[in-house]
Amino acid sequence: MRLPPVAPRLRALAATAAAVAAVALPAAAGAMPSSFLGSRHAVSFLASAVPGAGPAAGDQNPYGVAVVPRTVGNLVRGDVLVSNFNNAGNQQGTGSSIVEISPAGHQRVFAVVRRPTRTPAVGLTTALVALNNGDVVVGSLPAPGGRSAAMTAGALSVINPRGQVVATVTGPDIQGPWDMTAVQGRGQTTLFVTNVLNGTVAARGRIVRRGTVVRIRLRFAGARPVGVVSRVIAGGFAEHTDPNALVVGPTGLGMGRRGVLYVADSVGNRIAAVPDALTRSTEMGRAGMTVAVGGALRDPLGLAIAPNGNILSTNGGNGAIVETRPGGGTAAVRTLVRNGAGDLFGIAVAPGGSGLYFVDDAGSGMGANSLGLLR
Repeated sequence: MRLPPVAPRLRALAATAAAVAAVALPAAAGAMPSSFLGSRHAVSFLASAVPGAGPAAGDQNPYGVAVVPRTVGNLVRGDVLVSNFNNAGNQQGTGSSIVEISPAGHQRVFAVVRRPTRTPAVGLTTALVALNNGDVVVGSLPAPGGRSAAMTAGALSVINPRGQVVATVTGPDIQGPWDMTAVQGRGQTTLFVTNVLNGTVAARGRIVRRGTVVRIRLRFAGARPVGVVSRVIAGGFAEHTDPNALVVGPTGLGMGRRGVLYVADSVGNRIAAVPDALTRSTEMGRAGMTVAVGGALRDPLGLAIAPNGNILSTNGGNGAIVETRPGGGTAAVRTLVRNGAGDLFGIAVAPGGSGLYFVDDAGSGMGANSLGLLR
């Protein structure tokens, strides 16, 4: 089943300025949240994310991380899904596998996505969510041969609990889906997706400020998606191709309290906020509102919301996870990998807030291409 392209977006702003907004959100009323990271210092290696067999054997460069919410089909509650961006030849934008890893470290292949678009590559990104109905949604940014110049828009693939792709979402708003978070309701799921290919390839390495956050509403009939409506709710994020990272742009997303969506602005070394993300009908330009910039933030990539409402971000530039307060300011910093040369990407809070799952791409802190746990 292939769903029709998402509805054309309605732009309320004609263009966005190149400058980054520098307006901090006010702190929430009441006591300042305590640190989630607190005394968490123990880092353990759970398992390799590299498939050992099958059509995607040898896939590497793990990007997305998602915790399975309930047992259904081949999925086991509490297991962790990890998507791979590279193939066995280590070509970026060509990986096609999602592995499932148990808290005890047992690993198996959950799904292999086979060319969701006409581009002869897949490239599963950090855009990975596991839904309560058993479906899994994953984004792709294909780059045949691992070349930036060959990158194309990609898609979102909806995968059933048995690991089969049941729907593909494409359209003008899907332009290199790089990361994703979900808010779930009865019969409908709202996805928020960052996109990094709005004019990026044509700029040939120059920074363009056209990165977007797209809100996508999926309606379900049972476990099968039957309708899609999309809208760009934020734009103006800096993005560019990169000889080492393939592409750099807005990455991690997390839905905080009071309907505020937080975004990891990788190029700007900042955490941005988009208020009223669930309901807004206009595009917020200038890359959202700045919550925090600089300091311990060095190429923030993966992002998650801690149980206390603070913002957790992995940083490719220094190998650290940074805990940022919604009103600004750093609550805690923990070094996960020592070299930090782009090793970190997706993260997910463990059930019950017992720790934090993360991937280590290069193995500077653990085994290469592995899933780790901070607790």
